Amino acid sequence: MCDRRLVLRRRRARRDRNKGEAHHALKNALRIGRQGEIRDRSSEGQHYRSAGLNVLAAIIIYWNTAHLGEAVGQREHAGLTIEPEFLAHISPLGWAHILLTGEYRWPKRG
Repeated sequence: MCDRRLVLRRRRARRDRNKGEAHHALKNALRIGRQGEIRDRSSEGQHYRSAGLNVLAAIIIYWNTAHLGEAVGQREHAGLTIEPEFLAHISPLGWAHILLTGEYRWPKRG
């Protein structure tokens, strides 16, 4: 019984670690356009860049989550069932379908 709980705890820890690594990989992919660096000299500029990176990652995750939900809904509407165990392994952290090149600009409001 103790071994079973230990195995389950390790699986959960591995799953959570993989999610954290996927989130970090997404942010790293967003940062690559700047060669992986935040080059602003002021701490305020660095903070804004870091916050912008978090916003972009959140937007991508939200967009993916919404579209995954729509895809599941369309499959269910078509009479195709999806096992809940399968859905537990789908993550909204992917970005291969999103073009990540270019600059992201938020104009300052005066």
